[in-house]
Amino acid sequence: MSAMERPSGQQPTTYDSAFMKACRREPVPHTPVWFMRQAGRSLPEYLKAREGIPMLESCTRPELVAEITLQPVRRHKVDAAIYYSDIVVPLKAIGLDLDIKPGVGPVVADPIRTRADLARLRDLTPEDVSYVTEAIGLLTAELGTTPLIGFAGAPFTLASYLIEGGPSRTYERTKAMMYGDPDLWSDLLDRLAAITGAFLKVQIEAGASAVQLFDSWAGALAPKDYRRYVMPASAKVFEAVAPYGVPRIHFGVGTGELLGLMGEAGADVVGVDWRVPLDEAVRRIGPGKALQGNLDPTVLFAPTEVVETKAREVLDAAAALEGHVFNLGHGVMPSTDPDSLTRLVDYVHTRSAR
Repeated sequence: MSAMERPSGQQPTTYDSAFMKACRREPVPHTPVWFMRQAGRSLPEYLKAREGIPMLESCTRPELVAEITLQPVRRHKVDAAIYYSDIVVPLKAIGLDLDIKPGVGPVVADPIRTRADLARLRDLTPEDVSYVTEAIGLLTAELGTTPLIGFAGAPFTLASYLIEGGPSRTYERTKAMMYGDPDLWSDLLDRLAAITGAFLKVQIEAGASAVQLFDSWAGALAPKDYRRYVMPASAKVFEAVAPYGVPRIHFGVGTGELLGLMGEAGADVVGVDWRVPLDEAVRRIGPGKALQGNLDPTVLFAPTEVVETKAREVLDAAAALEGHVFNLGHGVMPSTDPDSLTRLVDYVHTRSAR
């Protein structure tokens, strides 16, 4: 079986797309572009479609999910769609009492802090997230040759939400468990790795062409702590989906010191935030990986000529990479002008045309 081939031997219609080729480090007609958080927030059509519908409920409505996922593909002509969901969806699906509060983020009613609490983290089954299978079926029928990226939150980031009870700047309870009760910590991350792996499998089996693991908060860790306490669980997630042969992307924020380890965990593509230039990032990561990134999302608030200058700097820094997927160094900000994203996609495609 070739590296990026499905077990059935059937190549999906997205196989020869620029995005998939870049992930496989093959020659591309142009540098492919997609944006983290492109589905949602900044688009008026998204706000209209989701009006009056709570975030987590919107993730369970297949037709709404499909519509929101498709909106940026139609508008911006990006090279890949990203499945509209949230990293806490699988946790909600197994029965945890949590919600996404506007302006705050995920909030957990009863945080996970003792060994007895682990019993609440049961295995995820495809039936728990049947709406995901249905939504991806609708999407792949519409997307045709445009790849769909599935995604999940990485075990460390999910654990930090579960232990803290919500977003944190210091991760004090999380690190207290990690350092103070390493056996409980390891068991918690193993449980979350199994849930995350199962969630990604559902997405791939439904038709996702690639997957991205978001370790949003891993930048809070020193490299030796990441290697010891976090990397084994992330590696288990990547191993769980390895047999499907789809590209696996690994992304974190503030992870410049961890880039090599994040690649080592099992990613085919390493996402880089805006703090490290791509030519330096590849030195830290080493050969055999494609890179994704890494325009600072705030640049989009500057005049068009500035955006283009900064985008050109990213493309120039990526010139010698084995494979490059153009993206922002983090998600699209809610107040971003959608037209600036559309212009950026066109600029990257034109500037990078081979």
